[in-house]
Amino acid sequence: MSESQTLTMPETRSFVASDGYPLHVAVWHPAGPAKGQVVVLHGVQSHSSWYHNLGRTLASAGYRASFPDRRGSGANTRDRGHAPSAGRLIADLVELVQALRQEEPGKPVELAGISWGGKLVLIAAARHPQLVDAIALVCPGLQPRVGVSLGEKLRIAWSFFTNPRRTFPIPLSDPALFTDSPEGQAFIAGDPLGLREGTAGLMGTSFVIDRLVGRAASRIRQPALLMLAGKDRIVDNARTLAYFERLSSTDRRVIEYPEGHHTLEFEPDPSRYALDLAVWLDEHLAADAGRARSHPHGPNQT
Repeated sequence: MSESQTLTMPETRSFVASDGYPLHVAVWHPAGPAKGQVVVLHGVQSHSSWYHNLGRTLASAGYRASFPDRRGSGANTRDRGHAPSAGRLIADLVELVQALRQEEPGKPVELAGISWGGKLVLIAAARHPQLVDAIALVCPGLQPRVGVSLGEKLRIAWSFFTNPRRTFPIPLSDPALFTDSPEGQAFIAGDPLGLREGTAGLMGTSFVIDRLVGRAASRIRQPALLMLAGKDRIVDNARTLAYFERLSSTDRRVIEYPEGHHTLEFEPDPSRYALDLAVWLDEHLAADAGRARSHPHGPNQT
């Protein structure tokens, strides 16, 4: 693969989960040997094609960056808007990471979770520390400002048990929640792959995942990065920071973008957060590529 191909568009791959579901994965390759691997999880409405700048930046910095579309979202048209269980979504991520490690043994792997994707990152890192060398949470949806009403929650709960395929609106219909960029808002409004409805199965799974996230903090010992946007209308930054400070990791860093909005990819200078992530990766992964391999029960904390 040439350098121009590497930096312009990702490779499109299909990863088949253990239950037979084919997951679309966009992979950005560096021009030379990879320093390490980064697996980036998108939010509940978004998908891998929202984050081409981040993919290009990570590849340019020497990382192989994989962006899987969550089952039922993005380019995954089967069971659109549905998730069978929290365990299945976590298994999808764990199985993909295991496969990537087999492809490039000895290379460190970092998980980056954007918005809702941050929840799955935390659970996977807590349950499988031997697979995850570091985590980054980009405006993570751990403590959201936006949610469904009590009445809607009750309807979702009833449907979760009686009709899990019944659909409900995802409460993020206004593109202005994500960005104040007119171009970004137009992209979101016209995005044919954006997820605007989810099944009771997905909504119920999200409630379960929230409970699992609450119990994960004390088990996170990997180096951790938190990125917050000062003008985020979706995430409660104060409560998110309080959660982040509960992580057991002794290597935690917070980067704030005071003028930023929820989706940093749509900021006037989207390279800023992407480069910050790449620099942090260099500090924590590239210089210590063999660290996790010599500590099979998780990264060493000093």
